[in-house]
Amino acid sequence: MQKLNRELLNRSMKKKKFPPQKPESILVIATRRIGDVILTTPLIRSLRRAYRDARLDVVVFKGTESCISANKDIDTIITIAEGATFREQIKTICKLFRRYDLAISTLSGDRPTFYSLIAGKISIGFVEKGCYNLWKRALLDKYELFDNYETHTVKMNLSLLGLLGVKQIPEVIISWAGEDEIKVNKLLPFDIARERYAVLHVYPMFSYKMWHLAGWVDVIRWLNAKGVRTVITGSNAPEEREYISRLCQSLPDGSIDVAGALSLSGVAYLLSKASVYIGLDTAVTHMAAALGIPTVALYGPTNPVKWGPMPKEVSFIGKSPYKKKGSQMMGNVFLLQGKGECVPCHEEGCDRNIQSLSRCLQDIPAADVIQAVETMMTQSN
Repeated sequence: MQKLNRELLNRSMKKKKFPPQKPESILVIATRRIGDVILTTPLIRSLRRAYRDARLDVVVFKGTESCISANKDIDTIITIAEGATFREQIKTICKLFRRYDLAISTLSGDRPTFYSLIAGKISIGFVEKGCYNLWKRALLDKYELFDNYETHTVKMNLSLLGLLGVKQIPEVIISWAGEDEIKVNKLLPFDIARERYAVLHVYPMFSYKMWHLAGWVDVIRWLNAKGVRTVITGSNAPEEREYISRLCQSLPDGSIDVAGALSLSGVAYLLSKASVYIGLDTAVTHMAAALGIPTVALYGPTNPVKWGPMPKEVSFIGKSPYKKKGSQMMGNVFLLQGKGECVPCHEEGCDRNIQSLSRCLQDIPAADVIQAVETMMTQSN
Protein backbone atom coordinates (compact mmCIF):
# COMPACT_ATOMS: atom_id res chain seq x y z
CA MET A 1 0.00 0.00 0.00
CA GLN A 2 2.91 2.38 0.69
CA LYS A 3 4.16 1.72 -2.85
CA LEU A 4 0.73 2.57 -4.18
CA ASN A 5 0.55 5.79 -2.17
CA ARG A 6 3.97 6.86 -3.50
CA GLU A 7 2.83 6.13 -7.05
CA LEU A 8 -0.31 8.26 -6.67
CA LEU A 9 1.74 11.09 -5.20
CA ASN A 10 4.18 10.90 -8.11
CA ARG A 11 1.29 11.10 -10.55
CA SER A 12 0.20 14.45 -9.20
CA MET A 13 3.73 15.84 -9.58
CA LYS A 14 4.96 14.44 -12.90
CA LYS A 15 4.27 15.74 -16.38
CA LYS A 16 3.69 12.92 -18.84
CA LYS A 17 3.82 12.80 -22.59
CA PHE A 18 0.23 12.84 -23.82
CA PRO A 19 -1.43 11.31 -25.70
CA PRO A 20 0.51 8.05 -25.39
CA GLN A 21 2.10 6.86 -28.61
CA LYS A 22 0.64 3.53 -29.70
CA PRO A 23 -0.03 1.94 -26.31
CA GLU A 24 0.71 -1.77 -26.29
CA SER A 25 -1.84 -2.51 -23.56
CA ILE A 26 -5.17 -0.83 -22.78
CA LEU A 27 -7.65 -1.39 -19.95
CA VAL A 28 -11.27 -0.17 -20.16
CA ILE A 29 -13.15 0.00 -16.85
CA ALA A 30 -16.94 -0.42 -17.08
CA THR A 31 -18.04 -1.54 -13.62
CA ARG A 32 -21.77 -0.93 -13.77
CA ARG A 33 -24.92 -2.62 -15.10
CA ILE A 34 -25.23 -4.70 -18.25
CA GLY A 35 -26.70 -1.85 -20.30
CA ASP A 36 -23.77 0.38 -19.39
CA VAL A 37 -21.33 -2.33 -20.48
CA ILE A 38 -23.10 -2.74 -23.82
CA LEU A 39 -22.90 1.01 -24.43
CA THR A 40 -19.11 0.98 -23.94
CA THR A 41 -18.69 -1.21 -27.04
CA PRO A 42 -18.46 1.77 -29.45
CA LEU A 43 -15.54 3.07 -27.38
CA ILE A 44 -13.94 -0.38 -27.39
CA ARG A 45 -14.42 -0.78 -31.16
CA SER A 46 -12.87 2.67 -31.76
CA LEU A 47 -9.85 1.79 -29.63
CA ARG A 48 -9.43 -1.54 -31.40
CA ARG A 49 -9.46 0.12 -34.82
CA ALA A 50 -6.96 2.77 -33.69
CA TYR A 51 -4.61 0.38 -31.87
CA ARG A 52 -4.98 -2.91 -33.75
CA ASP A 53 -1.95 -4.62 -32.18
CA ALA A 54 -2.57 -3.52 -28.58
CA ARG A 55 -3.81 -5.84 -25.86
CA LEU A 56 -7.28 -4.58 -24.97
CA ASP A 57 -8.82 -5.82 -21.72
CA VAL A 58 -12.04 -4.82 -19.95
CA VAL A 59 -12.97 -4.80 -16.25
CA VAL A 60 -16.67 -5.38 -15.46
CA PHE A 61 -18.78 -6.57 -12.54
CA LYS A 62 -19.17 -10.33 -12.31
CA GLY A 63 -22.48 -11.29 -13.90
CA THR A 64 -22.38 -8.64 -16.63
CA GLU A 65 -19.65 -10.19 -18.76
CA SER A 66 -21.89 -12.38 -20.92
CA CYS A 67 -23.01 -9.39 -23.01
CA ILE A 68 -19.44 -8.96 -24.31
CA SER A 69 -18.16 -12.53 -23.98
CA ALA A 70 -18.11 -13.04 -27.76
CA ASN A 71 -16.83 -9.54 -28.60
CA LYS A 72 -13.72 -10.04 -30.75
CA ASP A 73 -12.46 -6.52 -30.04
CA ILE A 74 -11.63 -7.64 -26.49
CA ASP A 75 -8.72 -9.83 -25.47
CA THR A 76 -9.57 -10.54 -21.82
CA ILE A 77 -12.55 -9.79 -19.59
CA ILE A 78 -11.65 -9.27 -15.93
CA THR A 79 -14.47 -9.48 -13.39
CA ILE A 80 -14.80 -8.14 -9.88
CA ALA A 81 -17.66 -8.79 -7.46
CA GLU A 82 -20.11 -5.89 -7.29
CA GLY A 83 -21.02 -6.55 -3.68
CA ALA A 84 -17.44 -6.86 -2.50
CA THR A 85 -15.98 -4.32 -0.10
CA PHE A 86 -13.64 -1.65 -1.42
CA ARG A 87 -10.73 -3.47 0.22
CA GLU A 88 -11.66 -6.72 -1.55
CA GLN A 89 -12.03 -4.99 -4.90
CA ILE A 90 -8.71 -3.22 -4.46
CA LYS A 91 -7.00 -6.59 -3.89
CA THR A 92 -8.19 -7.66 -7.33
CA ILE A 93 -7.26 -4.40 -9.03
CA CYS A 94 -3.84 -4.24 -7.36
CA LYS A 95 -2.95 -7.42 -9.24
CA LEU A 96 -3.10 -5.18 -12.33
CA PHE A 97 -0.79 -2.56 -10.83
CA ARG A 98 0.89 -0.60 -13.64
CA ARG A 99 0.20 -3.44 -16.06
CA TYR A 100 -1.36 -1.23 -18.75
CA ASP A 101 0.09 1.59 -20.79
CA LEU A 102 -3.35 3.23 -20.84
CA ALA A 103 -6.32 2.80 -18.48
CA ILE A 104 -9.70 4.35 -19.28
CA SER A 105 -12.56 4.73 -16.80
CA THR A 106 -15.97 5.08 -18.43
CA LEU A 107 -17.50 6.11 -15.11
CA SER A 108 -17.06 9.15 -12.90
CA GLY A 109 -17.29 7.32 -9.58
CA ASP A 110 -14.49 7.15 -7.05
CA ARG A 111 -13.78 3.43 -7.38
CA PRO A 112 -13.51 3.14 -11.18
CA THR A 113 -11.35 6.27 -11.24
CA PHE A 114 -9.11 4.78 -8.57
CA TYR A 115 -8.90 1.50 -10.49
CA SER A 116 -7.66 3.34 -13.58
CA LEU A 117 -5.01 5.11 -11.52
CA ILE A 118 -3.76 1.81 -10.13
CA ALA A 119 -3.75 -0.16 -13.38
CA GLY A 120 -2.57 2.42 -15.89
CA LYS A 121 0.73 4.12 -16.45
CA ILE A 122 -1.45 6.77 -18.08
CA SER A 123 -5.08 7.16 -17.02
CA ILE A 124 -8.04 9.07 -18.40
CA GLY A 125 -11.67 9.22 -17.31
CA PHE A 126 -14.66 11.32 -16.39
CA VAL A 127 -14.87 13.90 -13.63
CA GLU A 128 -18.00 15.59 -12.32
CA LYS A 129 -18.10 19.21 -11.28
CA GLY A 130 -17.54 20.16 -7.65
CA CYS A 131 -14.71 20.60 -5.17
CA TYR A 132 -14.91 17.01 -4.00
CA ASN A 133 -13.72 15.81 -7.40
CA LEU A 134 -10.58 17.96 -7.52
CA TRP A 135 -8.45 14.97 -6.52
CA LYS A 136 -9.51 13.18 -9.70
CA ARG A 137 -8.56 16.15 -11.82
CA ALA A 138 -5.17 16.23 -10.14
CA LEU A 139 -4.40 12.53 -10.49
CA LEU A 140 -5.88 11.65 -13.89
CA ASP A 141 -3.59 12.48 -16.80
CA LYS A 142 -6.56 13.81 -18.78
CA TYR A 143 -10.27 13.97 -18.09
CA GLU A 144 -13.63 14.92 -19.58
CA LEU A 145 -16.39 16.60 -17.59
CA PHE A 146 -19.23 14.13 -17.08
CA ASP A 147 -22.75 15.06 -18.22
CA ASN A 148 -25.48 12.82 -16.82
CA TYR A 149 -28.48 14.57 -18.40
CA GLU A 150 -27.97 16.12 -21.83
CA THR A 151 -25.49 13.75 -23.53
CA HIS A 152 -26.26 10.21 -24.65
CA THR A 153 -24.15 7.55 -22.92
CA VAL A 154 -22.61 6.38 -26.21
CA LYS A 155 -21.67 9.95 -27.12
CA MET A 156 -20.34 10.53 -23.61
CA ASN A 157 -18.10 7.47 -23.74
CA LEU A 158 -16.82 8.39 -27.19
CA SER A 159 -15.88 11.87 -25.98
CA LEU A 160 -12.91 10.31 -24.17
CA LEU A 161 -11.40 9.50 -27.57
CA GLY A 162 -10.94 13.20 -28.22
CA LEU A 163 -8.29 13.17 -25.50
CA LEU A 164 -6.38 10.56 -27.49
CA GLY A 165 -6.94 11.91 -30.98
CA VAL A 166 -8.76 8.68 -31.91
CA LYS A 167 -11.58 8.54 -34.48
CA GLN A 168 -15.02 7.83 -33.04
CA ILE A 169 -16.96 4.80 -34.31
CA PRO A 170 -20.49 5.14 -32.86
CA GLU A 171 -21.51 1.51 -33.42
CA VAL A 172 -22.87 -0.58 -30.56
CA ILE A 173 -21.41 -4.08 -31.01
CA ILE A 174 -23.60 -7.09 -30.22
CA SER A 175 -21.90 -10.47 -30.64
CA TRP A 176 -22.55 -14.18 -30.29
CA ALA A 177 -20.66 -17.42 -30.88
CA GLY A 178 -21.36 -20.51 -32.93
CA GLU A 179 -22.52 -22.45 -29.87
CA ASP A 180 -25.17 -19.77 -29.27
CA GLU A 181 -26.62 -20.38 -32.74
CA ILE A 182 -26.70 -24.13 -32.13
CA LYS A 183 -28.43 -23.75 -28.76
CA VAL A 184 -31.10 -21.35 -30.04
CA ASN A 185 -31.87 -23.53 -33.06
CA LYS A 186 -32.24 -26.60 -30.82
CA LEU A 187 -34.34 -24.76 -28.25
CA LEU A 188 -37.00 -23.31 -30.55
CA PRO A 189 -39.60 -25.56 -32.19
CA PHE A 190 -39.48 -23.69 -35.49
CA ASP A 191 -36.96 -22.52 -38.09
CA ILE A 192 -36.03 -18.97 -37.09
CA ALA A 193 -34.67 -18.28 -40.56
CA ARG A 194 -38.06 -18.90 -42.16
CA GLU A 195 -40.81 -17.97 -39.73
CA ARG A 196 -41.82 -14.57 -38.44
CA TYR A 197 -41.47 -14.17 -34.70
CA ALA A 198 -41.38 -11.43 -32.10
CA VAL A 199 -39.10 -11.32 -29.08
CA LEU A 200 -40.52 -9.79 -25.90
CA HIS A 201 -38.55 -8.92 -22.77
CA VAL A 202 -41.30 -8.33 -20.23
CA TYR A 203 -39.53 -8.15 -16.87
CA PRO A 204 -37.04 -5.41 -15.91
CA MET A 205 -34.52 -5.61 -13.12
CA PHE A 206 -36.40 -2.95 -11.15
CA SER A 207 -40.16 -2.60 -10.65
CA TYR A 208 -40.23 1.09 -11.56
CA LYS A 209 -39.52 0.10 -15.18
CA MET A 210 -42.39 -2.44 -15.24
CA TRP A 211 -45.41 -2.43 -17.56
CA HIS A 212 -48.65 -4.25 -16.67
CA LEU A 213 -49.18 -7.95 -17.32
CA ALA A 214 -52.58 -7.44 -18.98
CA GLY A 215 -50.93 -5.26 -21.58
CA TRP A 216 -48.42 -7.98 -22.48
CA VAL A 217 -51.27 -10.47 -22.86
CA ASP A 218 -53.09 -8.17 -25.29
CA VAL A 219 -49.95 -7.50 -27.35
CA ILE A 220 -49.05 -11.18 -27.61
CA ARG A 221 -52.57 -12.16 -28.61
CA TRP A 222 -52.54 -9.48 -31.31
CA LEU A 223 -49.21 -10.76 -32.63
CA ASN A 224 -50.48 -14.34 -32.66
CA ALA A 225 -53.57 -13.23 -34.60
CA LYS A 226 -51.23 -11.68 -37.17
CA GLY A 227 -49.43 -15.00 -37.59
CA VAL A 228 -46.34 -13.86 -35.67
CA ARG A 229 -44.90 -16.30 -33.14
CA THR A 230 -43.83 -14.88 -29.79
CA VAL A 231 -40.71 -15.72 -27.80
CA ILE A 232 -40.36 -14.41 -24.24
CA THR A 233 -36.88 -13.86 -22.86
CA GLY A 234 -35.72 -13.34 -19.31
CA SER A 235 -33.36 -14.50 -16.59
CA ASN A 236 -33.72 -17.44 -14.22
CA ALA A 237 -34.30 -15.18 -11.19
CA PRO A 238 -37.20 -16.65 -9.14
CA GLU A 239 -39.35 -13.49 -9.24
CA GLU A 240 -38.89 -13.15 -12.99
CA ARG A 241 -39.65 -16.81 -13.65
CA GLU A 242 -42.82 -16.55 -11.54
CA TYR A 243 -44.00 -13.45 -13.43
CA ILE A 244 -43.37 -15.01 -16.84
CA SER A 245 -45.10 -18.20 -15.74
CA ARG A 246 -48.21 -16.21 -14.78
CA LEU A 247 -48.07 -14.44 -18.14
CA CYS A 248 -47.82 -17.68 -20.08
CA GLN A 249 -50.80 -19.13 -18.19
CA SER A 250 -52.90 -16.28 -19.61
CA LEU A 251 -51.80 -16.90 -23.19
CA PRO A 252 -53.00 -19.26 -25.89
CA ASP A 253 -50.74 -22.13 -26.87
CA GLY A 254 -47.84 -21.16 -29.11
CA SER A 255 -45.92 -18.59 -27.08
CA ILE A 256 -42.43 -19.83 -26.22
CA ASP A 257 -40.75 -19.11 -22.90
CA VAL A 258 -36.94 -19.21 -23.04
CA ALA A 259 -36.34 -17.26 -19.82
CA GLY A 260 -33.27 -18.58 -18.05
CA ALA A 261 -32.39 -20.90 -20.94
CA LEU A 262 -30.10 -18.53 -22.87
CA SER A 263 -27.08 -16.40 -22.06
CA LEU A 264 -27.10 -12.81 -23.29
CA SER A 265 -25.01 -13.85 -26.28
CA GLY A 266 -27.66 -16.47 -27.05
CA VAL A 267 -30.37 -13.83 -26.77
CA ALA A 268 -28.34 -11.70 -29.19
CA TYR A 269 -28.53 -14.40 -31.85
CA LEU A 270 -32.24 -14.91 -31.16
CA LEU A 271 -32.82 -11.18 -31.63
CA SER A 272 -30.83 -11.04 -34.86
CA LYS A 273 -33.46 -13.07 -36.75
CA ALA A 274 -36.59 -11.55 -35.15
CA SER A 275 -39.25 -9.64 -37.08
CA VAL A 276 -39.85 -7.24 -34.18
CA TYR A 277 -38.85 -6.71 -30.56
CA ILE A 278 -40.92 -5.21 -27.73
CA GLY A 279 -39.37 -4.46 -24.39
CA LEU A 280 -38.76 -2.13 -21.48
CA ASP A 281 -35.81 -0.01 -20.40
CA THR A 282 -33.44 -2.98 -20.21
CA ALA A 283 -30.14 -4.16 -21.66
CA VAL A 284 -31.95 -6.49 -24.09
CA THR A 285 -33.72 -3.46 -25.59
CA HIS A 286 -30.33 -1.85 -26.28
CA MET A 287 -29.22 -5.08 -27.93
CA ALA A 288 -32.26 -5.25 -30.21
CA ALA A 289 -31.88 -1.63 -31.26
CA ALA A 290 -28.18 -2.07 -32.03
CA LEU A 291 -28.88 -5.12 -34.18
CA GLY A 292 -31.23 -3.12 -36.41
CA ILE A 293 -34.35 -5.07 -35.39
CA PRO A 294 -37.63 -3.07 -35.47
CA THR A 295 -37.74 -2.17 -31.78
CA VAL A 296 -40.54 -0.82 -29.59
CA ALA A 297 -39.17 0.42 -26.26
CA LEU A 298 -41.45 1.42 -23.38
CA TYR A 299 -39.92 4.23 -21.34
CA GLY A 300 -41.19 6.05 -18.27
CA PRO A 301 -38.98 7.70 -15.61
CA THR A 302 -35.76 7.20 -17.62
CA ASN A 303 -34.32 10.10 -19.61
CA PRO A 304 -34.21 9.03 -23.28
CA VAL A 305 -31.69 11.74 -24.09
CA LYS A 306 -29.20 9.87 -21.92
CA TRP A 307 -30.43 6.27 -22.17
CA GLY A 308 -32.52 5.90 -25.32
CA PRO A 309 -31.73 2.70 -27.29
CA MET A 310 -29.10 3.53 -29.91
CA PRO A 311 -30.51 2.70 -33.37
CA LYS A 312 -28.37 0.89 -35.89
CA GLU A 313 -26.69 3.01 -38.56
CA VAL A 314 -28.26 6.28 -37.45
CA SER A 315 -25.78 9.12 -37.51
CA PHE A 316 -26.59 12.20 -35.48
CA ILE A 317 -25.07 15.59 -34.85
CA GLY A 318 -25.07 16.84 -31.30
CA LYS A 319 -25.27 15.23 -27.92
CA SER A 320 -28.11 12.75 -28.49
CA PRO A 321 -30.43 11.48 -31.22
CA TYR A 322 -33.37 11.71 -28.80
CA LYS A 323 -35.39 14.50 -27.29
CA LYS A 324 -36.29 14.42 -23.62
CA LYS A 325 -40.07 14.37 -23.83
CA GLY A 326 -42.58 12.55 -26.01
CA SER A 327 -42.81 9.33 -27.98
CA GLN A 328 -40.48 9.36 -30.98
CA MET A 329 -39.13 7.27 -33.83
CA MET A 330 -35.42 7.09 -34.52
CA GLY A 331 -34.28 4.70 -37.23
CA ASN A 332 -35.35 1.19 -36.26
CA VAL A 333 -36.51 2.30 -32.78
CA PHE A 334 -39.96 3.48 -31.67
CA LEU A 335 -39.50 4.90 -28.18
CA LEU A 336 -42.96 4.92 -26.60
CA GLN A 337 -42.88 7.23 -23.61
CA GLY A 338 -45.47 7.30 -20.86
CA LYS A 339 -47.45 10.51 -20.52
CA GLY A 340 -47.47 13.09 -17.76
CA GLU A 341 -45.97 16.46 -16.95
CA CYS A 342 -43.46 14.76 -14.66
CA VAL A 343 -42.10 12.45 -17.38
CA PRO A 344 -39.21 11.75 -17.38
CA CYS A 345 -38.68 12.34 -13.69
CA HIS A 346 -35.31 10.51 -13.43
CA GLU A 347 -36.64 8.93 -10.24
CA GLU A 348 -37.00 5.30 -9.13
CA GLY A 349 -40.79 5.01 -9.37
CA CYS A 350 -43.58 7.14 -7.98
CA ASP A 351 -42.70 6.14 -4.41
CA ARG A 352 -39.02 6.85 -5.03
CA ASN A 353 -37.70 3.34 -4.53
CA ILE A 354 -36.77 0.58 -6.96
CA GLN A 355 -39.68 -1.63 -5.84
CA SER A 356 -42.34 0.99 -6.57
CA LEU A 357 -44.24 1.24 -9.85
CA SER A 358 -44.34 4.21 -12.22
CA ARG A 359 -47.81 5.47 -13.14
CA CYS A 360 -46.55 6.82 -16.46
CA LEU A 361 -45.72 3.24 -17.53
CA GLN A 362 -48.70 1.58 -15.88
CA ASP A 363 -51.06 3.95 -17.72
CA ILE A 364 -49.75 3.11 -21.22
CA PRO A 365 -52.65 1.30 -22.92
CA ALA A 366 -52.01 -1.88 -24.88
CA ALA A 367 -53.56 -0.20 -27.94
CA ASP A 368 -50.69 2.31 -28.04
CA VAL A 369 -48.08 -0.44 -27.89
CA ILE A 370 -49.88 -2.44 -30.60
CA GLN A 371 -50.04 0.61 -32.84
CA ALA A 372 -46.29 1.21 -32.36
CA VAL A 373 -45.52 -2.45 -33.14
CA GLU A 374 -47.68 -2.34 -36.27
CA THR A 375 -45.93 0.86 -37.40
CA MET A 376 -42.47 -0.68 -36.99
CA MET A 377 -43.41 -3.96 -38.66
CA THR A 378 -45.00 -2.15 -41.61
CA GLN A 379 -41.99 0.11 -41.97
CA SER A 380 -39.58 -2.85 -42.09
CA ASN A 381 -41.51 -4.73 -44.81
